[in-house]
Amino acid sequence: MRKNHLNSYKVSLRPAMAWIACAISLLACTTVWAQERVYEVHYLVTVDPASHSASVRMTLDQPSDFVREMRFRVDPERHTAFEGDGTLTPDGDYLRWVPPQTGGQISWRAVLESQRRNGAYDGMLGDEWAVFRGDDLVPPASTRSLKGARSRARLEFELPRGWSSITPYRKADSGEYLVAHPNRNFDRPTGWMALGNIGVRWATIADTQVAVAGPVGQGMRRQDILAFLRWTLPTFVSIFPDLEDRLLIVGAGDPMWRGGLSGPASLFLHADRPLISENGTSTLLHELVHVATSMSAARGSDWIVEGLAEYYALEVLVRSGTTSPRRHRESIEDVSEWGESAEDLFVGAAGGEVTARAVVVMRNVDEQIRAGSDGAHSLDDVARALSGESRVSYEQFKALAEEFAGGPVKALQPSRLPGSPQAQE
Repeated sequence: MRKNHLNSYKVSLRPAMAWIACAISLLACTTVWAQERVYEVHYLVTVDPASHSASVRMTLDQPSDFVREMRFRVDPERHTAFEGDGTLTPDGDYLRWVPPQTGGQISWRAVLESQRRNGAYDGMLGDEWAVFRGDDLVPPASTRSLKGARSRARLEFELPRGWSSITPYRKADSGEYLVAHPNRNFDRPTGWMALGNIGVRWATIADTQVAVAGPVGQGMRRQDILAFLRWTLPTFVSIFPDLEDRLLIVGAGDPMWRGGLSGPASLFLHADRPLISENGTSTLLHELVHVATSMSAARGSDWIVEGLAEYYALEVLVRSGTTSPRRHRESIEDVSEWGESAEDLFVGAAGGEVTARAVVVMRNVDEQIRAGSDGAHSLDDVARALSGESRVSYEQFKALAEEFAGGPVKALQPSRLPGSPQAQE
């Protein structure tokens, strides 16, 4: 009886075992399906200091026609001399590339110098070094590809003798950089980069691998910056926990622009910029807020993005104990006085006076959220909720603030915001 019972038990398992085997087979097929939809992209950048430019060759390697077409948005003053396999078709401000079925190559020349109206540079390529945005190497592109297809991209530099490189990306054993953006199907290099005779200092702070780099002899205070971040970065990541685990800070002296500029997982800081200004704020922390939140403004709402960045530059300093509460109060008073002359917050680009007035708005919003929620919420919650948004608007900011406050926020009423379109209706 016992033997017959066991035999019956084994028989009853057969349908279940068959179902499991089928599921494993299906999972294996799905894995292969996903793997087969990865195509390889290799960027080879050959730097030419004499022409302040670089030649870029992009190689596409795919087992089948995963990528049917690429459409590059071309800046004719930066990207020229396109050549490639397959078909190249100009289309207004765009260039359509239909590659061969199994891939091919396309090449162009990229100008890596950028000069502002005031004569300063926010991108340079000279005889001994280069500092520029990786975005300038490869034009923005959209792809028409097989559903689920995504790239695996590598970046390689051919440099003059004695030059080295640093980018926001990890380096493979081959010396190539692994260009990876999980939120994109097509990966192109972005963020700040430095080439040439450069010095680099590394440290791991608050679980973030930080590199500070700049051309040798340009006065970049690498150790000072790392020491400053040891004081402030733990507090910073408690407010903005989505900061990436790698951060590159590059800098140089004149004739580079005498300020700070953010980029993906990286920022530029002029070598002469103080880590803490006389008014008690910090350009480095201001730009770091932009890096961590990666938000951009809808039309007329730049004051929100810039106001948050400047407000948290002040907040991180006082919360970390880097500056005293008294110094923080004095800084807010100075900013408040400066911002009184701003007659319109809703301008296209927020300058110094508009940003200063926006800081006062942010302070008032924070106080009112804390009061309305009995301390359960603050402006920190709003800033985190907005992180990653590409079109931050006044309406969105106001709605989030009121959600966390549990009711209306007086500081954001149209009548209290100079230049508000709603107040004029």
